[in-house]
Amino acid sequence: MKEAIHPNYEAAVIKCACGEVIDTRSTKKEIKVEICSKCHPFFTGKQKLVDSGGRVTKFNKKFGLTQSGQG
Repeated sequence: MKEAIHPNYEAAVIKCACGEVIDTRSTKKEIKVEICSKCHPFFTGKQKLVDSGGRVTKFNKKFGLTQSGQG
């Protein structure tokens, strides 16, 4: 590697809006994020299925599925 052209790779802190703090290494000393794995709905299991324009209902009607998932 060439000397004096690469940024320093040192200890860094990632701070989430939910309050989670993660220690890592980066070229930046501090990184601020809005969503992390502790508060993201996909990882917490609180994600909801959004029926945009009745597509899920239309699919269920077409293929005879009920809310319980069995036809």
